[in-house]
Amino acid sequence: MNLSSTLKLNNGVDIPVLGLGVFKSNEGDETYNAVKYAIEAGYKHIDTAAIYGNEKSVGKAIKNSGVKREDIFITTKLWNENQRQGNQYQAFEESLERLGIDYVDLYLIHWPVKGKYVESWKILEKIYKEGRAKAVGVSNFHIHHLEDIFAEVDLIPAVNQVECHPWLTQVELVDFCQKKGIIFEPWSPLGAGALIENETLKSIAQKYNKSTAQLILKWGLQRGFINIPKSVHKDRIIQNSEIFDFTVTDEDMAEIFKLNIGKRVGADPETFTF
Repeated sequence: MNLSSTLKLNNGVDIPVLGLGVFKSNEGDETYNAVKYAIEAGYKHIDTAAIYGNEKSVGKAIKNSGVKREDIFITTKLWNENQRQGNQYQAFEESLERLGIDYVDLYLIHWPVKGKYVESWKILEKIYKEGRAKAVGVSNFHIHHLEDIFAEVDLIPAVNQVECHPWLTQVELVDFCQKKGIIFEPWSPLGAGALIENETLKSIAQKYNKSTAQLILKWGLQRGFINIPKSVHKDRIIQNSEIFDFTVTDEDMAEIFKLNIGKRVGADPETFTF
């Protein structure tokens, strides 16, 4: 496995196992340069969202990279307010326009807005059938949210992007998704950076001559996840990709699992208010 390695989604589309996330990367040079550094380092997967406000910079960097559009996997997401206002389809078209592309590789419902997410999923199914998204999925969906979709629509999400890290291992949700053929994609895999200084993780990482971040990303990779760590620093973007030359032992994997305390660094999908 290497930086070009992929997993196959449930519709046969290949998704690169490592990507660059651009959450909280500022529109303009910061995001543009981060995407530029990532593509130069060999990344083929960029994850953005309408609410991040940086789709234009992502699209510009990809266009100027010299890499063919079809060789870069682009994910973006449908924001909550667009679900509430019932303009999901228009929001998708606006994302395409900002990105400067005519299709996305993966389009996600960003959060399960109460009373709206099943309706939104039906619209994503339409977008998928039109070929304007090569795959569609969800983000921050718990098991009962997924079951609500299954009850109404035949199309199974290709991906569920959810907060997951050693403090929040999400074992039950991961098992459910994997049994349904839904690829699991953690956001904030480093616990918003708080896990970098965890003594247990630092100790384990030293055994492999790797950074704590590299260890955590490899832990996710070995669980069958897609990783999309965020960084705007060239050296960190490169370092995050250097996780394919070691294997975490079963014993060390188990030690990392023991850190689970059900702690979130982001909002709970059951109680979010935005």
